[in-house]
Amino acid sequence: MEDTAMEEPAMEETALDPLLAEAAGAVDGEGAPPGGPRAQAATMRVNEKYSTLPAEDRSVHIINICAIEDIGYLPSEGTLLNSLSVDPDAKCRYGLYFRDGRRKVDYILVYHHKRPSGSRTLARRVQHSDTPFGARSLKQDHPLPGKGTPLDAGSAEPPVDYHEDDKRFRREEYEGNLLEAGLELERDEDTKIHGVGFVKIHAPWNVLCREAEFLKLKMPTKKMYHINETRGLLKKISSVLQKITDPIQPKVADHRPQTMKILSYPFSREKQHLFDLSDKDSFFDSKTRSTIVYEILKRTTCTKAKYSMGITSLLANGVYAAAYPLHDGDYEGENVEFNDRKLLYEEWARYGVFYKYQPIDLVRKYFGEKIGLYFAWLGVYTQMLIPASIVGIIVFLYGCATMDENIPSMEMCDQRYNITMCPLCDKTCSYWKMSSACATARASHLFDNPATVFFSVFMALWAATFMEHWKRKQMRLNYHWDLTGFEEEEDHPRAEYEARVLEKSLKKESKNKEKRRHIPEDSTNKWKQRVKTAMAGVKLTDKVKLTWRDRFPAYLTNMVSIIFMIAVTFAIVLGVIIYRISMAAALAMNSSPSVRSNIRVTVTATAVIINLVVIILLDEVYGCIARWLTKIEVPKTEKSFEERLIFKAFLLKFVNSYTPIFYVAFFKGRFVGRPGDYVYIFHSFRMEECAPGGCLMELCIQLSIIMLGKQLIQNNLFEIGIPKMKKFIRYLRLKQQSPAHHEESVKRRQRYEVDYNLEPFAGLTPEYMEMIIQFGFVTLFVASFPLAPLFALLNNIIEIRLDAKKFVTELRRPVAVRAKDIGIWYNILRGIGKLAVIINAFVISFTSDFIPRLVYLYMYSKDGTMHGFVNHTLSSFNVSDFQNGTAPNDPLDLGYEVRICRYKDYREPPWSENKYDISKDFWAVLAARLAFVIVFQNLVMFMSDFVDWVIPDIPKDISQQIHKEKVLMVELFMREEQDKQQLLDTWMEKERQKDEAPCNHHNPKACPDSLGSPAPSHAYHGGVL
Repeated sequence: MEDTAMEEPAMEETALDPLLAEAAGAVDGEGAPPGGPRAQAATMRVNEKYSTLPAEDRSVHIINICAIEDIGYLPSEGTLLNSLSVDPDAKCRYGLYFRDGRRKVDYILVYHHKRPSGSRTLARRVQHSDTPFGARSLKQDHPLPGKGTPLDAGSAEPPVDYHEDDKRFRREEYEGNLLEAGLELERDEDTKIHGVGFVKIHAPWNVLCREAEFLKLKMPTKKMYHINETRGLLKKISSVLQKITDPIQPKVADHRPQTMKILSYPFSREKQHLFDLSDKDSFFDSKTRSTIVYEILKRTTCTKAKYSMGITSLLANGVYAAAYPLHDGDYEGENVEFNDRKLLYEEWARYGVFYKYQPIDLVRKYFGEKIGLYFAWLGVYTQMLIPASIVGIIVFLYGCATMDENIPSMEMCDQRYNITMCPLCDKTCSYWKMSSACATARASHLFDNPATVFFSVFMALWAATFMEHWKRKQMRLNYHWDLTGFEEEEDHPRAEYEARVLEKSLKKESKNKEKRRHIPEDSTNKWKQRVKTAMAGVKLTDKVKLTWRDRFPAYLTNMVSIIFMIAVTFAIVLGVIIYRISMAAALAMNSSPSVRSNIRVTVTATAVIINLVVIILLDEVYGCIARWLTKIEVPKTEKSFEERLIFKAFLLKFVNSYTPIFYVAFFKGRFVGRPGDYVYIFHSFRMEECAPGGCLMELCIQLSIIMLGKQLIQNNLFEIGIPKMKKFIRYLRLKQQSPAHHEESVKRRQRYEVDYNLEPFAGLTPEYMEMIIQFGFVTLFVASFPLAPLFALLNNIIEIRLDAKKFVTELRRPVAVRAKDIGIWYNILRGIGKLAVIINAFVISFTSDFIPRLVYLYMYSKDGTMHGFVNHTLSSFNVSDFQNGTAPNDPLDLGYEVRICRYKDYREPPWSENKYDISKDFWAVLAARLAFVIVFQNLVMFMSDFVDWVIPDIPKDISQQIHKEKVLMVELFMREEQDKQQLLDTWMEKERQKDEAPCNHHNPKACPDSLGSPAPSHAYHGGVL
């Protein structure tokens, strides 16, 4: 029965489409259809639905929205809209209600209009046509109630704007279809914003019930049950924790753990007696009401020739400028009525409450499950950063405490060793003392010590634990938010997809017409063609789909563009490398000793700042390019569009953010060559080398500056500065439009006008992307920067309140979307967690000196200590073997003649038979490094999988409660069936007694058994057939 009820509206809508198209053609002057009985019947049907008062009382309008009973639409009562109230703004609570002050505004449609090209033009054009009134002319003659601005009868005829008229026709037809769907509308064009009109939408009770049943929304029933509580020691621990955390809990109702839970069930109009309908006004909250209205807006069509348009298409084509639900009211002010928005602002969206827990249930109630899950995930991630930050601080402090005990750095700083190093560049650079790199060597021990290996293993297990903890939290939220049985249904097609399908169908139809024009047809073929045309209907787009051949040019463009963008990123990194090499050579020629002694630090810092600026700029560019590439693919649904956009944007931004870090970690200093045989870029620039202490310190500098810079600049400039700048610009424009009455207009603006000036909601992709990139910084290279979790924690404490304030105060209220999980982001997080294990294994093995130290300690050390390690890692070079033109211009810069210089590598000395060849020590260290990578990777992967296996995805108490809910629901329905059966038995018993009453009064004619005939075998006995 429900399937039939769902199909019948679509059938009626298809049947009405030709009539609407014919009416549109008549209005546009394309020719009117003959006024047959079918057209007259449609006209009468529309006249019955839209009736107005007599012409002498046009100030008061009555709308009687009659629905069709056989498709599930219940008739609604006629409503009186009186626009002549004394204080209409106060009565309607400044835009939150209709002008009658009783019906709540559930949704707003915004459109631009030109006052001179008013409804007078259309009415005049329709009156001069000889056709019967179509749907559009009727809807124009009977406008929506509200504060419209029709032209006076005596005014001059304005110039006709056919483009604006076409938009107005579409709006009128679409709004008429919304009325047929049962919604109630009210128009307001007399606003403080010039040239902008608003259509207020209200969903009556019967429409809410119908759509809640269609959407299978779980609503609270009258049944309540006890939640299983912890007992014994766990109960005492939880009570103690509750008392300790009481000061940091938000002052929000129902935030504390509840002992009772209301049983929820998918809403059904046949079982309304099961639900608590004592207060119908609050049974469907504002979030649910706006969701229901948005579903109606998406599936309601506006026919234009053969093209079916929904609200997304109308917004894309500029028919409507915006569509959004209203905020519950103001969030600050002395006389502001208390509402959920104000409560969220006071307990969640202020920086002063940064230490408090988030009121996630209230966030979900106001913004919906999808946004609620984002903030819940962000809260869990921030909480999990606390133990990671503590361990990272301990590792850093361990490095500080053991700095003076580190023998290799002490040997490098000891000037008695008098180790002369080979020049860092050709000609301009001279020989230098290893002791000049003392500060870098000592600082590198802060991050390159045995505790770093432990911290890498810890962070890998931390990532696995975080993912499991989030899955459990997600299941707990699904239970509390009644999403356990929720399954996402296929979304409506996007506007761009429908337009592309329409274009394809029209091309296909034109080709078929061309073929039929050239091929002679007999009477039989003509009859078949007419039958096919009649069966096809007007919606050709339902039978046409986009195949991979249609999308192949877009796929090819995507692949070429992504490869090109990645190549651009690599080219920029190469450019920064050339800058570092040339800058180092230029600074080496400086006469100042202080400049020459700080060449490495200066070059590294400036290069990282350049990388940071380029990364931030390319992030914005790549985000726009990823959106454009996704658009040309023309995905069918919003979910498919979002997933493809996320994949492209993440790929490009991942490469953009981490390519400079990957270069320093795994490529810098690996392909340098040796003195006398260096590797050159473009035959001019010699590849740069790592410092004697290794590249780990430089990697730490690179990672910290990029991570902190991205967080500070993106948070402060992009998320705080730019929205405030836009708001200030809107304020100046508004002040310029009406400078004299600006303050008065601000005070008297309606709620929908204030919300229209807010920024539209652009989705959660930028918020998730920022956190995912940060998660990569925390996990991928944590071996080189143990303080990364601490800085991420400090950033997220601000980020939560920043995002909260943006959602509550800066953005229009988004449409609530139901969701069970965070979608594709979970898979990306898991992928980063797995990749982090591999990268950290290579960082420890190849970037740091951890493995060479172990090899030296257990294979080459004479006394079992690290004494002599620095000398073991340095090779010797005879300066007479320099290539022509590469020797230092000033060989006596150190004050003495240098014959042998040292460089970091494992090679044979110049007095060996195979001089400068790779030595056996190199292969021993390489074998140890590869062995460490294999062991570390497999061990940590096994431990991570073990954590996944040990921790169940669904908490035990939640699984028990879900099972308990199912049992209670079965008992409830069984009891209901038993009550029905008892009522039926009682009624059958009364009927049987009535039938036996004449026999008891000795009336033989009324008793069939008195004739001696046996009772029929199909008679009822005891209520059983």
